[in-house]
Amino acid sequence: MPAHPSSRVQKAREALAGRLREIRKDAGISGRELAVRCGWSESKSSRIENAKTPPSDTDIRAWCRACAAGDQAPDLIAANRQSAEAHVEWKRLQRTGLRRLQESAGDLYLQNKTFRVYVSDVIPGFLQTPGYASALLSSIADFRGTPDDVTEAVAARMRRNEVLRMGGRRFSFVLEESVLRYRPCTAETMAAQLGHLLGVMDLQNVAVGIVPFSEQRTVWPMPTFTIFDGNRVHADTLDAASTLTQPSQVELYTRAFERLSQEAARGAAARSLIADAVASMG
Repeated sequence: MPAHPSSRVQKAREALAGRLREIRKDAGISGRELAVRCGWSESKSSRIENAKTPPSDTDIRAWCRACAAGDQAPDLIAANRQSAEAHVEWKRLQRTGLRRLQESAGDLYLQNKTFRVYVSDVIPGFLQTPGYASALLSSIADFRGTPDDVTEAVAARMRRNEVLRMGGRRFSFVLEESVLRYRPCTAETMAAQLGHLLGVMDLQNVAVGIVPFSEQRTVWPMPTFTIFDGNRVHADTLDAASTLTQPSQVELYTRAFERLSQEAARGAAARSLIADAVASMG
């Protein structure tokens, strides 16, 4: 099988193959012995180890069982599934504009019940006003050189965000105080956005915490990420949205969110930080 056209997917496949090879070596068995234990040809073991053939979930379970490493199977299976979707390149999604990008997450939002969101740069999409979203998406479209469908993209984002008020869902947000100060829009639009944020904080299914500039940190500020139902993480970078599903990865981000959440101001203290940010606009 030829290398995958996406270098990132290919690297993920090679990393998985390397982990399987190390498991076999740690077990002290040859590729031939592994094949005998798994009931397949020696060439199949070689193809998997050399990232020529992507293993199935069943192959991974058999491999780990043959090497007395069954406890490693869940992470490896998640990594295997992740390799094809781990990096959704923004350029590909945005090729026909930003509306498609907003709509692409709609089903995912409806399928999940618990959302934990950490942001260090801009107001979370869930909480954006049309004015703020329009200014932000216009900047992204200009930077990326994508088709100008900002109006449609904003409308799609607002439709997607209706999930916030649907029953049976809970949202926990942790924002760095910098999010209240960065201004991708006019002062008037930013003031309206912060007013909206104060209103959202009254919703029973929404918790908002803000990490103050003055807080002594035990966890450093980091790029934006969202945890869906405790089994999937979306972590954003400039060029990609990483989808992480390995249990160890999800656990790591969950631990980071819990630490960040502990350092966040809430209630009256959080509202005071928002009021100070509004006042600073003059």
